[in-house]
Amino acid sequence: MKKKTIFMLLSIMLLVFCVARLSYISKAQTNRNKQLEAAASQKKATELVRFFETEHDFGKIKYGVPVTYDFVFENVGNLPAIIEYAKASCGCTTPMWPKIPVMKTKKGKISAGFNAAMPGQFDKTIFVKVANYDQSLELHITGEVLSNEDYAKYKATASSRK
Repeated sequence: MKKKTIFMLLSIMLLVFCVARLSYISKAQTNRNKQLEAAASQKKATELVRFFETEHDFGKIKYGVPVTYDFVFENVGNLPAIIEYAKASCGCTTPMWPKIPVMKTKKGKISAGFNAAMPGQFDKTIFVKVANYDQSLELHITGEVLSNEDYAKYKATASSRK
């Protein structure tokens, strides 16, 4: 009698465990499917806007001398491209963007200005938000700001190699 009771209790516990495990797996799979569906349905801004370059290296630049680079893009979609904003990862970078729609097959640009106010390496990101698209596009600028003395040495070395 005790063996039957113990066997019955163990069977019930095993059954409860299996049902709970299957329920957990089912919920996890459902959540994963929802994530995949959301990602697939999420429109990508690259369907409308194609940048010719998304990264620019200024190389070595002189302290206190601002630099600018224009990231050119083309509207490759069927609708006008509206850039809602371009936002930099810090205040040392100033992006500018077209305030009017860029029509189909036309080009526009995001200008990235960098103030070169601190010596050292830099790697900055500009986030570009296109209207009606969920994810921002990312542009990157990199380089190294040299002190006036180091920049003079760098230029002297570079010109002596020519």
